[in-house]
Amino acid sequence: MRIEDYPPQEPLSEAGQAFADEVMARGAGVAALDVQYGADPYQSIAIQTPAQPNGTVLAMMHGGGWTSGYKEHLNFAGPCATARGAIYASIGYRLAPKHLFPAGLEDAADAIAWLHDNVAGIGGDPERIFLGGHSAGGHYAALLAVTTGWQARRGLPSDAIRGCLPISGVYRFGEGSGLSGRPRFLGPESNDAPASPVLNIEAPRPFLIAHGGEDFPHLMVQAEEMERALGAAGGDVARIEMAGRNHFSACYAAGEADGPWAGIALDWIAAH
Repeated sequence: MRIEDYPPQEPLSEAGQAFADEVMARGAGVAALDVQYGADPYQSIAIQTPAQPNGTVLAMMHGGGWTSGYKEHLNFAGPCATARGAIYASIGYRLAPKHLFPAGLEDAADAIAWLHDNVAGIGGDPERIFLGGHSAGGHYAALLAVTTGWQARRGLPSDAIRGCLPISGVYRFGEGSGLSGRPRFLGPESNDAPASPVLNIEAPRPFLIAHGGEDFPHLMVQAEEMERALGAAGGDVARIEMAGRNHFSACYAAGEADGPWAGIALDWIAAH
């Protein structure tokens, strides 16, 4: 889908625009099949399929502070996955301020349901869907991977997500989060706790948490807290700190075959 075909988004900061330009440049020429899982243009998935699928599906969600971004922003990461035989899916979701929590989360769950019901037709195994994302997308991925209830409402098994791979994700809101401001997507303050993955660990799937060594400090602290909380809950958890990477270049690593994330992540997926 062309970026200009989406409804307009709020203007980005200088750093945000530079990031958007970079990920689009990295993904230039990468072909993907667009499918809709809902009526809204943002309720769509861009799918890349390898010549010989091995059944694994890696689904990723873009960042953008819950108010911006497109599924096309993570198309650049697909070739690393497809080179290893995995189907790659970049999930779009509705954005704030028009759509407040839990709208984007529900979209992500609906996208997983679509993949579960349809990937067999393109060589995927519905029992091997791994979910990840960057920043805001990592937050949604983590929250789905630790909570229950949403699966049954969609006729899915409780282990519809085989494993979770958030990059520079957000795991806590409200008191103790370290956030400089309260994200607008949350809506009422009563949503702070329900939106916090670290406070809602019910039945965690395996996790590979990643962040940059020069990431936003509060996100590095949150990643360590999430790792401890998952371990205390008996979860299968590992964490990667990518030396020299900031919040944005940590995302670029998802598409770098010789970088600090893609190879490790795909090996981790193969082991699970």
